[in-house]
Amino acid sequence: MAWFLRKKPNIEETQQRELPEGLWAKCPRCNAILYKKQLEEHLYTCPHCHYHFRIGSQQYIDFLLDAGSFQERHTELRSADPLNFVDTKPYWQRLQDAYRSTGLNEAFTTGLARLAERPIVFGCMNFAFIGGSMGSVVGEKFRRAVVDALQQQLPLIVLCASGGARMQEGALSLMQMAKTAAALTRLAEARLPYITVLTDPTTGGVTASFAMLGDIILAEPGALIGFAGPRVIEQATRRKLPEGFQRAEFLQDHGFVDRVVHRKELRSTLALLLELLC
Repeated sequence: MAWFLRKKPNIEETQQRELPEGLWAKCPRCNAILYKKQLEEHLYTCPHCHYHFRIGSQQYIDFLLDAGSFQERHTELRSADPLNFVDTKPYWQRLQDAYRSTGLNEAFTTGLARLAERPIVFGCMNFAFIGGSMGSVVGEKFRRAVVDALQQQLPLIVLCASGGARMQEGALSLMQMAKTAAALTRLAEARLPYITVLTDPTTGGVTASFAMLGDIILAEPGALIGFAGPRVIEQATRRKLPEGFQRAEFLQDHGFVDRVVHRKELRSTLALLLELLC
């Protein structure tokens, strides 16, 4: 009899085969297997290690803002292809793929809303849309959000998530850094509060412009925040950089971020800030 020579079944493999696809998620940090419903109840954070999963603007709208209060604006703006840019695929095709896969019209969603019954102008970046890159339309939608805040005399809250400037638009994308910063000057002159929330990741030109210009800068735990990558910085400075120097906690310790806030506490923290500032 050769029954004792048979390979012992791998329990983990058996469990994986038995798990219905789409109902479970694996935490990248602690490898815990999480039921999707449980993950939603914890606002897409791991209940074991508090890892914050990347989410889109719709999820933030659902749990941050008062139910049914968000009114999206400036949805008619769409990116053009002024350079007829082609990398691995034409830029126009990359845009069409992003429209189809995300259901969004750009990497930035903005509108009027209420948070804890206080009216605000709200904006949220969408990393799933071409890496949350900032092109001409993102810059223009941000500028219009500032104009909305000025006209309505409301505070502006923006959630940031970006891989930087959109290379397919060349210098036009870089100009958005100056454009958004100039718009915020008007907001500061009007003494209207501007709060930013940095999520994972917030890098490149967005970090170098409106993300770090908030009157108050919050960040989610573990968020990657920086301008250039660690290798580029080490080569430029010729210094060995400390581990985790581009994470939210390190930036808070060194004064670049005012407070690191768990996603479950984000709504209450923003509500308190609005009460204090308004």
